[in-house]
Amino acid sequence: MERHQEHSITNLLNETRAAEYLGLSVRTLQAWRVRGGGPVFVKLGRAVRYRPDDLNAWINERMAASTSALEVRT
Repeated sequence: MERHQEHSITNLLNETRAAEYLGLSVRTLQAWRVRGGGPVFVKLGRAVRYRPDDLNAWINERMAASTSALEVRT
């Protein structure tokens, strides 16, 4: 396994830590996984994990200067 891959695997966040990082509830992340619209995630068997870079990218995609500039997201 490459060193970069090993490093990224050790940095994966479980859904509790990802929710804390985003300031959201675990239930919100769970709902988004079913409906879509949330950050991308990694499924490892039964475990769900999030990469910090993906969470940051998801946050950056939602940057806006005003509410009128926001797209309606489902």
